[in-house]
Amino acid sequence: MDQLVRRQAADRSDRLPAGAAEQPEAESARPSCPVQVVAEALGRPGRRRGKELEAAIFEATLDQLTSGGFARLTMEGVAAAARTGKAALYRRWASKVELVIDALDATLPRPTDTPALGSARAELHYLVESFVAVARSRAGGAMSAVMAELDHEQAELFKDFMAQRMLGPTKGVILDILRRGAERGDVRPGAATPVVADVVPAMLLYRIKVCGRQVGPEFVDQLVDEVLVPLIRP
Repeated sequence: MDQLVRRQAADRSDRLPAGAAEQPEAESARPSCPVQVVAEALGRPGRRRGKELEAAIFEATLDQLTSGGFARLTMEGVAAAARTGKAALYRRWASKVELVIDALDATLPRPTDTPALGSARAELHYLVESFVAVARSRAGGAMSAVMAELDHEQAELFKDFMAQRMLGPTKGVILDILRRGAERGDVRPGAATPVVADVVPAMLLYRIKVCGRQVGPEFVDQLVDEVLVPLIRP
């Protein structure tokens, strides 16, 4: 038996390279600790793609706007908060202005037709309430932060977005309300004009941007009953 053991040992030695000694199994081949594996996996950034990545980037953009404002927002900060690389942002947006515009466009509710409620006052009240709800939302807060900081050059970049995405559609809904009211007889003929339709967004923007004040239910009642209704009544 001893001779057999010595012979097997000699055979193994013959198969090893010269000067090499037989080593125990490598530590790296042993299974890792399950807790360590989970911790390492959680520590690695999640890989998002497509719409999921875009949504994460937009959420990070809104967070940066509401917490630090437009001037302090950076592409690097958005990328870090969205757990992605800066290159992923620059593949889609050439600047933070383009990123902010797309983030606001994707998250701000779109103006919709006001339902027929039987009177111009009720319909205008519904519309202004909806506008105020948007202004008080997270996306509306981000929009207010942008508007509060824009200098003339930056304002030009956002002007078309605001006109096409927010002000134009809102004015269109107001004009529809006034035309329906004129047909019913509770709005004076000729009241459905662009100037009258400008009153709602102008008052809201003045209150938020110039005065820096919150708008709530009390302001909705005042705007409708003290300004709009006297302006349009027959």
